[in-house]
Amino acid sequence: MLFPSRLPALLLVTCYWLLSIGGAHASRPNIIVVLCDDLGYSDVGFNGATDIRTPELDQLAQNGVVFPAAYVAHPFCGPSRMSMMAGRYSHKFGGPFNLPNPGLGIAEYNAKGIPESETLMSTTLQRAGYFTGAVGKWHMGINPEFHPNVRGFDDYYGFLGGGHRYFPEQYRPAYQRMLKTGNLPINEYFVPLQHNGVEVRETEYITDALSREAARFVDEAATKDQPFFLYVAYNAPHSPLEATEADLALYADIEDKKRRTYAAMVHAVDRGVGRLVTALKRNDAFDNTLIVFLSDNGGKLSLGATNYPLSMGKGSVSEGGHRVPMFFHWPQQLKGGQPFPHPVTSLDLYPTFASIGDAPVPATQVLDGTDLSSALQDGSNPRAGETIFALRHRAGFSDASARRDDWKIRREGQSDWMLFNIAEDISETTDMRDRHPELVRDMVTEMEQWSRSHTQPEWFYVWEEGQQWQADNMPRFDETFSTSAADALEVPSIRYQVTRNRPPGSGR
Repeated sequence: MLFPSRLPALLLVTCYWLLSIGGAHASRPNIIVVLCDDLGYSDVGFNGATDIRTPELDQLAQNGVVFPAAYVAHPFCGPSRMSMMAGRYSHKFGGPFNLPNPGLGIAEYNAKGIPESETLMSTTLQRAGYFTGAVGKWHMGINPEFHPNVRGFDDYYGFLGGGHRYFPEQYRPAYQRMLKTGNLPINEYFVPLQHNGVEVRETEYITDALSREAARFVDEAATKDQPFFLYVAYNAPHSPLEATEADLALYADIEDKKRRTYAAMVHAVDRGVGRLVTALKRNDAFDNTLIVFLSDNGGKLSLGATNYPLSMGKGSVSEGGHRVPMFFHWPQQLKGGQPFPHPVTSLDLYPTFASIGDAPVPATQVLDGTDLSSALQDGSNPRAGETIFALRHRAGFSDASARRDDWKIRREGQSDWMLFNIAEDISETTDMRDRHPELVRDMVTEMEQWSRSHTQPEWFYVWEEGQQWQADNMPRFDETFSTSAADALEVPSIRYQVTRNRPPGSGR
């Protein structure tokens, strides 16, 4: 097992892979992104799990490149997914909140989605000649103009909302009852799955169904004379906690019911990845396929996840909220078996895929990520001196953090800015702001400058959240990033009087 906090420092700085990446490709690679939903940092074997067995993922990680310092652009799902697909922080196009469940009936927000002005990585690869497919959770807009089929995907099987029940025998009858009784609008967790806009009568447990469709896409892609891009977005192990009896039986030794069900759900994902690998090998596509595995945010601790040794979990700007398990596997180009120690982010995927896929990025799509191709050749830090940001708006204030090289600043609510040497203190236990006040001020100033690129939110998770945003005159960045906030290092008594009440429905 590759557990980042226990890797010898010498190994981290000296062992790299030697195979060539980048430049012109005689045979462009296939690209697969496997994205889990709310998967904990330490809930896969390659990141230290002992009670959850993930042999398929561990095999790929062992023969690939593990990123122990991988981040996503937001600590909960909708903005994280939008940021990854657009290659830009979602705060810049009005998407720092989850789109609401259509069942809430907020027509103004239900008409929203990731702006059409954003050219997604799928469109860029599609225009470059890739056959593109998406399977699973979308959560980037339910209106026709946001549908996967018009946002760069030739083939789509899944559901458009932010979540779903797992068993057809549960959600299908409920959906029919809602239609019959006129109980509209319908909760997105019960709507039928679809294939290219047409409702389908699914019969399998959703995780297994999505794995089946991912393998089906690989089989279809093998008949075409072009590389493929496949986005597999599992909703597991996101709530509701629902697992098959067979998978639950495998974890009967786990006493905690939530943890046992969560483990069974992760196990189903692992089985699905194995099915996908089998399809790749069956079609002689395994060696020249880049498989990227990651989670959309940290695990939700109240629902069975663990993020050890990180602090906190989903929704937090602490490490446990937006630092995630991640690996690359590409036999033809990556010599596996060693970790890549430098910080990377899901924003880096878009420019990296465009580079290895010889896919020109439109000049209008100014990406926030970094092409990792060269760094994966020589082991260098791909973003030396550059900063990775995390910002989560709450009621009347914002939680904020930023990592630059080995250092991380963090401010939550009424607290002062804190500073951690995150390379040595992965659990964020020792605040070093008093030793390096000038570094804190510099990083706070940089983050404040970054915040100037943000736009007002286009939607909110619930209607009351938007009303409270206006009432509180948010985002109030003059408080979050004020000079006095950093100067509070020298005057510890300074505090801002802001409410810590969370808006109704903001628990994600």
